[in-house]
Order: sequence, then C-alpha cells, then structure tokens
Amino acid sequence: MERITVAEARRAEAIGRHVEVRGWVRTRRDSKANFSFLEINDGSCLANLQVVADANLDNYHDQVRHLTAGCSVSVQGTIVASAGAEQATELKAEQVKVYGWADPEKYPLQKKRHSFEKLREWAHLRPRTNTFGAVARVRNCVAFAIHQFFQQEGFLYIHTPIITASDCEGAGALFRVTTLPLDNPPRRPDGQVDFQQDFFGRPTYLTVSGQLEAEIYATALSKVYTFGPTFRAEKSYTTRHLAEFWMVEPEMAFYDLDDNMELAEKFLKYLANAVLQRCQEDLAFFEKFIDPQVRQRLETLLNHSFHRCSYSEAVGILEKSGQTFEFPVAWGKDLQSEHERYLTEHHFGGPVILYDYPKQIKPFYMRLNDDGRTVRAMDLLVPGVGEIIGGSQREERLEVLEQRMRELDMSLDDYWWYLDLRRFGTVPHSGFGLGLERFVQFVTGMTNIRDVIPFPRTPGWAEF
Repeated sequence: MERITVAEARRAEAIGRHVEVRGWVRTRRDSKANFSFLEINDGSCLANLQVVADANLDNYHDQVRHLTAGCSVSVQGTIVASAGAEQATELKAEQVKVYGWADPEKYPLQKKRHSFEKLREWAHLRPRTNTFGAVARVRNCVAFAIHQFFQQEGFLYIHTPIITASDCEGAGALFRVTTLPLDNPPRRPDGQVDFQQDFFGRPTYLTVSGQLEAEIYATALSKVYTFGPTFRAEKSYTTRHLAEFWMVEPEMAFYDLDDNMELAEKFLKYLANAVLQRCQEDLAFFEKFIDPQVRQRLETLLNHSFHRCSYSEAVGILEKSGQTFEFPVAWGKDLQSEHERYLTEHHFGGPVILYDYPKQIKPFYMRLNDDGRTVRAMDLLVPGVGEIIGGSQREERLEVLEQRMRELDMSLDDYWWYLDLRRFGTVPHSGFGLGLERFVQFVTGMTNIRDVIPFPRTPGWAEF
C-alpha cells in the first residue's frame, strides 16, 4: 500500500487512491451513529487530514474511541471527496494502528492556548503546535532558498571552522573552548593560565563569524559563501538576540560596496519570492494570527527598489524627525533598533541600505574611506525588524589594514595569515552576513527571536 503525507492526501487529485497516512492525532470527536472523526497531522502542511473511522474497525471501541491529542497513528484506507467546506478530501479508514498513546492528564498541549513563553519550556513538544510547525516549514524554505540562490549565482559553498583562535568582530564576546580543568588549570610562572597545555595549545573560542576564513577562499575561488551556526557570549536579554544563531555569509572577490549592496538586495528579493511562492498556507496563518502585515511586507520588499542612504544622512533625518527616542541620536553613535525601524517604517516606508558608517563603531577589517572618518560599511534595514544584513567592502590595502589594527591594539602576529592575503595578490573584495533568525522573524511576524529557532540559547538557558 502506498504511503503518502497529509499534504498529499488533502489534494483533490488524491481522491480514489488507496493509501496509508501516518501522523499524530490533534482532535477526536464521536458521533452517536457509531463513527468518529479524527484530525491528524504529520507536519507536512499546516492543515489536518480528517479521518472517518466507523464501528466496523476491529479496534474501534477499545482503541479508536480512546484516542486523544498527541497519540500517534497509522491509518489505511481510501481518499474520498469531503462533504465539508474546509477540505477537499478525507480519509475513510479501513485500519487504524496506534503506535503511541498520550495520557490526556499529562500531555501539556491541550486545546487551550499557551503563551509562546510557556511553550519555550516545552521545546520538545512545541513543533506540534500550528505556530511552531509553520515556523519550522518557513525556516526550512528560507534555508533551502539560500543555497539555491548562491548556487544559481555561481558561488561555492564552503565550511568555515566552528572552533577558532581569531575574533572576527574584535568585541571580545566569545565562548571559550577548553579541555583544561576549570577548578585547577595549569599556570605559567606569571600566574596566567598556561594554554600551551590546552587541547589546541592556545586559547580557542566558538566562532562569531566565518567571514575571515571565507575571505581566504574568496581570494582564490572568487565567490563563496558559508552558512552555519555562530556564537556570541553577550548577556543580552532582548527579543532580537541569541547566544547561538545561524548566519549565511557570502564573500566576493573584485566586488566593491555598490556590488555588495546590489547582491544583498537581489538576495533578499529571491528569499522573499521563495516564501511567497512556497509557503502560502503558512503565511496565511501568520497573517491571521500573528501579524496582518507579513505578506504585505514581503511584497513591498520584492516589488520596490531599496532606498540607499548614508549613515550621516540618516542621522540628520533622525535628528530632524521630531521623535523622542529612548536612545539619543548623535553622529558617531551606533543606531539602535528604534532608529532603524523609524527609518524603514515611517521615513522611507520600506527597506533601506545605510552605508559609510563611522570607523569607531565598526570592525577593523572594513575599508577606510578617503575622509579618514568613515568606512565602507553597509547595513540593510527592513520594517518590523531593523537591521537584517550587515556587510562591508573589506580593507585590501596592507598598510591601511595594519595601521587600523594597531589603532585597536590588535596583535598583527595573530592575524599573520589574514595579512598575507593582502601581500599576495590583494584584490578589492566585499561580503555581508544575514542572520537566518532575523529574516525568519521578518517573514513570520514573530516578535521574539527565541521562537524562530528550534532550541534557543540565551543567557541562563541551555535546555534541551
């Protein structure tokens, strides 16, 4: 017998097929006429498949009529046209096999609504809810589209290290990796921890970015991208930050900042189109229950050119806005989420790319402008979220890069290999990073980033 998914079984073209469907019971209701309606879902789509099970089944009275939410089943039968208005088909059961029971007294996902905060405590069960099943399908769609885009654009997918000795951002918010005994680590004569006795023979950390290593491959293979987990040991409790998150980072040789901005815009439009085309049912759910603007935001992103504005111009706009911001606006200070959202949602009415930021608020590797005050950085901002992409043209001039690193008291010896890229065939090159979770927030309208990653890692929370 052919086994199909709930999504396949719900299509009109499935009518007449003799099939098996497996999934989890969402609800059961019984009729006085000795038959029951089961709603089952297997995660392949948002909607459930209605199963009609009658008293002729061998296990109808002792099993089927005792099924509750959370039970897992296999149903064999024939797909028939449904008399109900909400679905085209239903499955007339000829056999129902119960794989696993779920005690209704203990199973937490009952009919009443639970807060997203409460569901984080049940991260092992929350994918069974409509909201988190939909988030998972959208996240899957976006991740697949990321690979499709870069492969179609002629990029090579490379894997950069999770464990690294370099701090890409220079912020120092790193998770240390060590095998040394924490209660009594070996020490040097000066009292400092002797990392030469550690596993790697030196201090190592979880990566904050694969960018520096991606630059190595870009300066040999021209266009590359890396896509994987990154880590920040920041004690941030906001709805926009995680300690572990996923980033896609393309790096392109012979690209200047304008090329970089064009690619970022084309990339986001590709992702928006993919979600609009492939996740219509889930988008309708988010539009109805989470944020009525989700589809409109995606269509605006897809159908309009992104505004481009220098950081200095943006500061001027904010200063003249007449708005009272929690964080004061001043040239030389980094823009906060409230500033970014004002620019996208009120002033420009759509996505905007800011560029040429003050050098003191950006990392060492960004190309210095001729004014000596700003660097060739860019941040792509979208309504509802704020910054979603950050990138720059990289500093390809050896002497300028070395001077910048000295200004920041960085060890040139620690980055000898990075400097070598400027000694041996240096080229203008650029890249950017997109946080997957930030984009999934934008797509779904989910307000807390903890709810768009399967198992959030935040200060004080590493459950599951």
